[in-house]
Amino acid sequence: MADASAPLIQLQDVSKRFASGTAALAGVSLQVSAGQFVALLGPSGCGKSTVLRLAAGLEQASTGQVDAPALRADATQPTAFVFQDPTLMPWATVFDNVWLPLRLQGVPRQQAAPAVQQVLTRVGLADFAQAWPAQLSGGMKMRVSMARALVTRPRVLLMDEPFAALDDITRQALNSDLLAWWAAEPMAALFVTHSVAEAVFLSQRVLVMAARPGRVVAELAIDEPYPRQPAFRHSPAFAQACLQLGQALAAAHAGEGAPA
Repeated sequence: MADASAPLIQLQDVSKRFASGTAALAGVSLQVSAGQFVALLGPSGCGKSTVLRLAAGLEQASTGQVDAPALRADATQPTAFVFQDPTLMPWATVFDNVWLPLRLQGVPRQQAAPAVQQVLTRVGLADFAQAWPAQLSGGMKMRVSMARALVTRPRVLLMDEPFAALDDITRQALNSDLLAWWAAEPMAALFVTHSVAEAVFLSQRVLVMAARPGRVVAELAIDEPYPRQPAFRHSPAFAQACLQLGQALAAAHAGEGAPA
């Protein structure tokens, strides 16, 4: 019987070298347990997205070990992946875009309808089920993408800078909404971002990565309890956490960080 306290996602001394010869990761070790929200913070090219793809089973490690629900034959709950681009089907309605993962599992439209409507209500799009993607704003498209991920009630939620292209007001609103969705359906969340402020607001733990090749060089625990209110962004604790992470990023850029 599986140990309920065991990490849901675990990378142990993982390295990844692509066929081109590019060393994307070197000696990466990290863990994410059930119900945890962990952010990966770092510059472009540091391998954050590669870590997500390894956890999703979309890439294989060159060396080291990767363990995650997506890689287990006996997994009973799916892993959901949210990309930076909403990747919606333009020829399909909002309802049909959200239904897609259930449809691929063989769930008929009528049977899936209650779950689809429930998740659309959760993301604030209950009245847009029959709308087309072209009729939606950028923030609404991302809400559809999140609904499509949440409709399967995943055990693990992997997010690759999902809010990076949005304006700051929309981004902050979706940060708060994401935490509400995560609290309603506890899951292990691994969130990639370039934004120090976003990482601090969302996460229980922030892992800082350095590039060439990618590796974890620092970790910071964010002790602020949930639910987190917008006022947290203006608190001394928030400012201090941002300062520490900014310093860790600067050290990583300067090559001062030691591999974790």
